[in-house]
Amino acid sequence: MRLASFSLAALAGALVLAPRGGQGTPVPAPHSLVAARVELGRRLFYDADLSANGTMACATCHEQRHAFADGNTTHPGVTDEPGLRNVPGLANVGRFARLTMADPAMTTLERQVETPLFGTHPVEMGMKGRAREFARRLGGQACYKAMFARAFPAQQGRIDTGTLALALAAFERTITATRAPVDQGPLPPAAKAGKALFARHCAACHAGPDFTDFAYHRIDLTPDQAERGLMDATGREADRGALRTPSLRNVALTGPWWHDGSAPSLASAIARHHLDLAPGATAPLIAYLDAMTDPTLMTRADLDMPATACGQPL
Repeated sequence: MRLASFSLAALAGALVLAPRGGQGTPVPAPHSLVAARVELGRRLFYDADLSANGTMACATCHEQRHAFADGNTTHPGVTDEPGLRNVPGLANVGRFARLTMADPAMTTLERQVETPLFGTHPVEMGMKGRAREFARRLGGQACYKAMFARAFPAQQGRIDTGTLALALAAFERTITATRAPVDQGPLPPAAKAGKALFARHCAACHAGPDFTDFAYHRIDLTPDQAERGLMDATGREADRGALRTPSLRNVALTGPWWHDGSAPSLASAIARHHLDLAPGATAPLIAYLDAMTDPTLMTRADLDMPATACGQPL
């Protein structure tokens, strides 16, 4: 397996093994274990057997060609229940402090996996109450049994929600975007002008290396809109409609935009922020947003659907 654009050493540092007997300091997982989990997670990411009726994989909504978004307003789940929010891209998701638009408690990829698998508001992959199906479906395949055994020797290759989530999270941490013009420079003149505008009008919320402060803000929501946002987690009316600032990594490729996909263009999304922009300022802002695109994210072979597993074609 070819791994690119991320450090196995850094990823191993994020995966720790408890010391024997519970004594001493946890140590980083060996590179071989990390690689085995990434390989397994990649296969699982593209496997529709993780959904109730076998029609939806993680990659159904998170398509590599769309920077791991999907190009739709929202995406229905396996029961055809309409999606609630626009599918976000996954660039650099492994370093996000908060992982969903409206739940501040969702801070780890391993836990977040449960939302698409088991969530009911809305139903996505429809596996609530069916967690034992993973062992039956995947455990019935010799290659999966071998892959889980390599990835989880301490768990004797157990196939369950816990090991599945660990493997998916390991793969998701490799979905990195760090080679955009904003990272490498120099910027073309229009994007350079847009950077100055961005610093003045946008960077208070779209801050840091992934252009998000991970905080919750209410923007362009009217009282009659149904979006409850952070209020679902806190119960506070003051939090109605507040949503986590989205990352802008590869934003030019993740449209349509806005929490519900209702902004068909970057220009319309910018307009909804009600910024005090001079005439003609939108174009350089968009040029700067374009410069946040790392084109390698859409072409990396190690992030694409695997062609083989256990030495055999899939």
